[in-house]
Amino acid sequence: MKVELVTTLKRQATTILADLNVSKKPVLITEHGNPATDLVDIEDDEFTQQQFKILEGIARGDSAIVEHRVLSQQQAKEKMNRWLAF
Repeated sequence: MKVELVTTLKRQATTILADLNVSKKPVLITEHGNPATDLVDIEDDEFTQQQFKILEGIARGDSAIVEHRVLSQQQAKEKMNRWLAF
């Protein structure tokens, strides 16, 4: 991960973004020596968001199983048929 000062970002935003676009490596922006934010390639960010959605779905499924909120295949078919009938 590349590290840049916020003042450098202000002065060289175009260059930093161009480098990010080529390298695909995140850039950590610091302010007063502390991490402030990071810049990531938009495609990488979208991919990460998709992964989080998948993991959240898996976690919801696991919770449903633990809490016995599950349906048999027949019950699911009946429920879907009623839903699709509308």
